[in-house]
Amino acid sequence: MTVDDRFTRDLRQDPPTGTRNEVVVGPVSDWATDFSHVEPEWAADPYPILDDLRDRCPIAHTGRFGGGWLPTRYEDVAAIAYDTERFSSRSIIMSNYRPPLEIAPVGGVPPISSDPPFHHDARKLLLPAFTKKAVATREAATRAFCHSLIDSFEGAEVVDAARDYAQHIPMRVIADMLGFPPEDGPRFREFVESALEGVNLPPEERMAGMDELFDYLYTQIRDHVATPRDDLTTYLIEAELYGRKLEPAHVAGTIALLLIAGIDTTWSAIGASLWHLAKTPADRERLVAEPGLLPTAMEEFLRAYAPVTMARLVKEDMHWRGVDMKADDWILLSFPSANRDPAQFDRPEEVIIDREINRHAAFGLGIHRCVGSHLARMELRVALEVWLERVPVFGLDDPSAVTWAPGQVRGPRTLPIRIG
Repeated sequence: MTVDDRFTRDLRQDPPTGTRNEVVVGPVSDWATDFSHVEPEWAADPYPILDDLRDRCPIAHTGRFGGGWLPTRYEDVAAIAYDTERFSSRSIIMSNYRPPLEIAPVGGVPPISSDPPFHHDARKLLLPAFTKKAVATREAATRAFCHSLIDSFEGAEVVDAARDYAQHIPMRVIADMLGFPPEDGPRFREFVESALEGVNLPPEERMAGMDELFDYLYTQIRDHVATPRDDLTTYLIEAELYGRKLEPAHVAGTIALLLIAGIDTTWSAIGASLWHLAKTPADRERLVAEPGLLPTAMEEFLRAYAPVTMARLVKEDMHWRGVDMKADDWILLSFPSANRDPAQFDRPEEVIIDREINRHAAFGLGIHRCVGSHLARMELRVALEVWLERVPVFGLDDPSAVTWAPGQVRGPRTLPIRIG
């Protein structure tokens, strides 16, 4: 066997110079001029804030994180998502650090951090692994795993549906896809929380967390180089782009994307759906009685509780829809806000589980629409099918004990549910 020397060199590099900003924390003075997506009230319930902004200041501004903007109307979110000429994806997590322009068009976690034309080719590499046909081959194992999780509830009156159920499902699915040890699930959780919830930490601390993640990934990659197998990691190691194999940073960055985004988004969607059903007995009872309605209800849960907000960076100074944006200003693309815009959806504040017309933006818009949407839908559907089959009667044990993740991926982190 030939050892792939791309991964035998010392892959540590000096951290990119980028732009670091002073960390600003504390209560928001006015959400229109000082918003922050990491404050407790945002994590607890952002929808009243977004509704208020949509009415009085549809494109909010903040001086935190070095300056940024928050469009709240569907049409504005969509316009930015489709405009790759004026908005860059080189960093998709709004924090106190902006990577340097030199990392474009690839970015640190391609293809989600990539700009055209590179984005198209990097994304195309991933498509075969996420087709409906490919995803269907994983359904039986996912269903069996969901049953095993519920088996572990035996004898319990209260379970944490976020920690004991929702989080484990995408962790297992992604670990199987990448060929990573399933027992490393607790580490995956640490990586997720560091990457997505620690955005207001000093940049040096965030860098240390990313170093830990990539040290782990390179260890796994080298193991796959030594022992190739039929999984997505080996596929990426062997894949070619423009007539040559991928750079180590591309392989590791794409795996980091799949690990972080593939886990937290689905974990959050499953948890939010179970939270809704636990607090809404009529919807729970109807889905138990009409399981065929679940795919439609699932799309409504995705619309109403869309977990993902994505970031962009302004490329050049410009006047855009009434505001003066500066180069390297952040833009937060709030798909949750777009999904609750009354100009786009009828009765958007209501969760209507038999909503027929539902062109929601939970998986994003434009060229960066989620490549793993088929996988996420399968995991969400199977997780809910198994839960409703095995635990048809349940409710919130203590509504005040439910906590939600701050930052750009919002879902329940503690969800105590009384079962039986």
